[in-house]
Amino acid sequence: MSYIIDRRLNGKHKSSVNRQRFLRRYKTHIKKAVEEAVNSRSIQDLDRGESITIPRRDIHEPVFGHGQGGKGSVVHPGNKEFQSGDRIPKPQSGQGQGGNGSASDSGEGDDDFVFQISQEEFLDVVFEDLELPNLLAKELKEVVEYQIKRAGTVADGTPSKMNIVRSMRNAQARRLVMSASSRKKLHEIEQELIQLQTQEATLRDRKKEATLEQLAEELKQKIARTPFLDTYDLRYNHHIKEPKPSTQAVMFCVMDVSGSMTQETKNIAKRFFILLYLFLKRRYEKIDLVFIRHHTSAKEVSEEEFFYSRETGGTIVSSALKLMENIIKERYPANAWNIYGAQASDGDNWDDDSSTCMALMEDKLIQHMQYYTYIEITPRDHQSLWYAYEQVRARHKASFALRHITELAEIYPVFRDLFQRRPHA
Repeated sequence: MSYIIDRRLNGKHKSSVNRQRFLRRYKTHIKKAVEEAVNSRSIQDLDRGESITIPRRDIHEPVFGHGQGGKGSVVHPGNKEFQSGDRIPKPQSGQGQGGNGSASDSGEGDDDFVFQISQEEFLDVVFEDLELPNLLAKELKEVVEYQIKRAGTVADGTPSKMNIVRSMRNAQARRLVMSASSRKKLHEIEQELIQLQTQEATLRDRKKEATLEQLAEELKQKIARTPFLDTYDLRYNHHIKEPKPSTQAVMFCVMDVSGSMTQETKNIAKRFFILLYLFLKRRYEKIDLVFIRHHTSAKEVSEEEFFYSRETGGTIVSSALKLMENIIKERYPANAWNIYGAQASDGDNWDDDSSTCMALMEDKLIQHMQYYTYIEITPRDHQSLWYAYEQVRARHKASFALRHITELAEIYPVFRDLFQRRPHA
């Protein structure tokens, strides 16, 4: 397939079609750069744009050239060793110059290509093909998603949205209207000429016949001068953003802030929840978010306090699950809401509390939830809470997920794996 790249200077936003084609063409490089950015940025900067670097060898564009044609031979000026027809041996590998890192007074080349993607394009790549699993239609419909829908044609638009059929139809109709009177008059003259030409030679009025032929030729030229296509004829496909009713959903974000959670572990947990927060706010117009922090006791907090409070203490995980159960009963009945949960912890728990967590999850929570994921953040072996939750997952594989993270670089791949769009059963 051939690509024709338009390099003419354009006004603001007029090259959006070429830009989107460019982003699709170098999608692999962009995805890699975005993943590295997510893992290396601070929490406050996760939703900025990003600079993408593409090696120059990957943006080579073929060019067309015209040779002289035919056969010919040339001996360059200054040649004293070779004659036409001599064969020059190819140098063996390793005998070329360069490669020692020393400076040179010759040579030229191109740097790698660097360009900036916007915040919107950055987030599009981050959350590409992600969705909330098992989202079902419930009684009430509050969450509004949007879909792009065709809405006829308009007179103004971008070239990529031009409706060729409607434009040509309008052009044909305009030409017929503009030349209607001339065509009618031309038809009358042609009929009159036919009558004159059918008369006997002695009775034909040659002067009148010549005048009519001249008028007919002028009318034909006038009809031919009617513009084939005018800007007035152009029509563009019109698309509107139409709200699509969806079901209500709530996401519970549960984070362990006990003393066993180091600052690095908390930072990884916060990065995961920041990604989750940005994903939900970008993909769904309305969705409730409930933030719960816990140590020996659990508390529902605001978004600001969830990410930036420095409160700490011992570890009793079941306090968070009990609080989640109470909030669901009071505000989010399971018959009307899609309920989701994401929990992050280092796995440490107090004495036999892990068995209590398993019982709460098994008997009170998981049957009401569409999807629940537990993230254990620790470089050590799995802790007691992991093994308790493994028993829950064994019985609820479709709605319960376990993932293990040991370092920053694993956050983004794990996040994409948990919320990857999958074919519905």
